Amino acid sequence: MKVGIVGASGYAGETLVKLLLGHPKVELACVTSRTHAGKALSQVIPGVRGIDRGIRFVASDPAALAATDIPLFFLALPHGAASEFAKALVASGKRVIDLSADFRVSDLAAHERYYGKHHAPELLPFARYVLPEITPASWKEGAKIVASPGCYPTSILIPLVPLLRDGVVSREHIVVNSLSGVSGAGRKVEEAFLYVERTESAKAYSLVKHRHLPEIEEQLELHTGARTVIQFNPHLAPMRYGIATTITVPAAAGATIESLYASWGRAYGSAPFVQLLPSGETPDTAHVTGTNRLDMSAVLDPRTGNFVVTSAEDNLVKGTAGQAIQTMNLWYGFEETAGLL
Repeated sequence: MKVGIVGASGYAGETLVKLLLGHPKVELACVTSRTHAGKALSQVIPGVRGIDRGIRFVASDPAALAATDIPLFFLALPHGAASEFAKALVASGKRVIDLSADFRVSDLAAHERYYGKHHAPELLPFARYVLPEITPASWKEGAKIVASPGCYPTSILIPLVPLLRDGVVSREHIVVNSLSGVSGAGRKVEEAFLYVERTESAKAYSLVKHRHLPEIEEQLELHTGARTVIQFNPHLAPMRYGIATTITVPAAAGATIESLYASWGRAYGSAPFVQLLPSGETPDTAHVTGTNRLDMSAVLDPRTGNFVVTSAEDNLVKGTAGQAIQTMNLWYGFEETAGLL
């Protein structure tokens, strides 16, 4: 099957390129860039030299892409820009997997509070938010656009949803601290992201109103049946890749570490990309870099009555591009693990 990538020169796009070139079931037939049109793929992404199949970048033109015979496009674009392409592609019968935030939040008012005006609200009924480990398989019915989850939400929702759903933890006083690699900010030249600014430096940012909050809380309510408010504290860490998340949440009455792991086991016993580490063994971003895996574990603090849950993932693979390919595999009936580690 042919696939294309719109915006293939950013970090998420580059990761998609590398993964799709090695995928056993698809042919990467088109990569676009507004700044690199005409250039060889290997010139812009030297890591694919020798396996690039002579692919060259083409211009990012929605109408031209809609006229191709490619049935599926990945949109690796900033929020706001993806909608323009989604409209043209869906109108021509294509399927879209969007890595931006344009279709992640179904509540239009919430989207506009955090992201500004939505440029294609008429497409929201055809969009499905898909986190493969927790989204029911019925998402495929009527789907034309898949909103692929953000990296922070993935690291939070996978550990937390089963515990809330099973009543293992409280819905109140949930505090989430997450650390992200600098690649999460995207490929851009800004002083704040220069090597000399970020090395040996870690700081919190976007406290109280981070853009992933409406996505996280909407999905928690959808999958657990009640409104859940979290305190989310994102941090920028001096590493290239990875998300490390710590969730502190009060244990429900009578809950034990055994009941927590039993909840996870029921939810993820057959999930190929979720690894449950023993209680007390905390996950490490270094161990998931380059994989589509999320590692997680938990401990119970008898002094405070809190569970402390930790997770780690590669922000560009499980947190972005790899997860999008995992969803493609499910959408088209391929092996869920095809092309992924």
